[in-house]
Amino acid sequence: ASLDFKYHHAEELETYLKGVHAAYPSLTHLHSIGRSVEGRDLWVLVLGRFPTHHKIGIPEFKYVANMHGDETVGREILLHLIDFLVTNYRRDPVITRLLNNTRIHIMPTMNPDGFEATKVPDCYYSRGRYNKNGEDLNRNFPDAFENNNASIQPETQAVMNWIKNETFVLSANLHGGALVASYTFDNGNSVTGSLKGYSRSPDDDVFIHLAKTYSFNHASMYKGTGCGNRQTFPEGITNGYSWYQLEGGMQDYNYVWGQCFEITLELSCCKYPPADQLEKFWRDNKVALIEYIKQVHLGVKGQVTDKNGNPIPNAIVEAKGRPHVCPYRTNEQGEYFLLLLPGTYVINATVPGFKSMLKTVEIPDNTGNFSALKHDFSFSEVPIRSGAASCPKTPLYHELQQASAAVKPTPHILVLMTVILALFK
Repeated sequence: ASLDFKYHHAEELETYLKGVHAAYPSLTHLHSIGRSVEGRDLWVLVLGRFPTHHKIGIPEFKYVANMHGDETVGREILLHLIDFLVTNYRRDPVITRLLNNTRIHIMPTMNPDGFEATKVPDCYYSRGRYNKNGEDLNRNFPDAFENNNASIQPETQAVMNWIKNETFVLSANLHGGALVASYTFDNGNSVTGSLKGYSRSPDDDVFIHLAKTYSFNHASMYKGTGCGNRQTFPEGITNGYSWYQLEGGMQDYNYVWGQCFEITLELSCCKYPPADQLEKFWRDNKVALIEYIKQVHLGVKGQVTDKNGNPIPNAIVEAKGRPHVCPYRTNEQGEYFLLLLPGTYVINATVPGFKSMLKTVEIPDNTGNFSALKHDFSFSEVPIRSGAASCPKTPLYHELQQASAAVKPTPHILVLMTVILALFK
């Protein structure tokens, strides 16, 4: 199927994706992860040597675009990325190795209703940003810091189920309205450094690297010049909270509950630019899109098994000094994937009821080899298989916030009492 540089509405997008799958049935898998409020399919095209299912040792990667319906560049460049990947498989050695060693999921639009509702394209805000129910999907996920009491939308629920059912390691969501790579946390509190205007995750160094990987491989993002008179971003990156506080965002949800590192890519100063600019946007982003996918092979991966080689699901595997508020656990195949920069780390594998296993590893930069360092853990005793408790759905910092909130009024009360005493005197 030939792909022009133009905007593809719902039927054309579906026809194109089905055409690609028909032309490359062994390399692609097309499925809908759910439906929008108006009943449109949320299509995902999976690419790789084993597109229909997870294969042990092969990490899962995803790109999601157009969750704000009026931010349209990402929607189109993901279609061109699909075209580039399938046509270069077995022709380009780098693309061939990438697809042989990575399972890549591409969702061109998370908000098809919003896109179709944007009748008059605009560089700035339009109602098409929201879904059919008038909800902002990037404020609609459970939040790790606040009880946002969001009414979870069908599109959001579909993505949450998708994250739960796959072993995603790395992700990016594509937006418009600025030119910057933004990284977690988008929300925060005093524990994460929000009082200093920066909300730091335990893997802040990895997130900075991921953001810079995209920015420095983009045609101009790394210059950090921003959009006209609007805010500039040194090296084309920003901590999400430093830019502006965001509650219920998708990237924080991925990191906390999905064990998936996600960044937000703002790709165009104009939210819905004229179609004749799409070819330039594709050229500007092509290299960055590929280089970013390669980062899924950072760090260390492996399996946790018992003495008979049976996989142990729900074992906690984390690098010492990097505890996640929701501990990172092995999947049904006993696999773990930890994104870490090159260096020396102590990896701690814990199975409830057994002594932890510690292993010091020296992690090289293996992204060029398309495979993270491999290290397996084998527990000599056979653990009783038990379903570990899932992470809490309520905010993980809620009690801490309540405690700090209880302390906050004290100075005000003291001032008030002083004023009353002064008046009384």
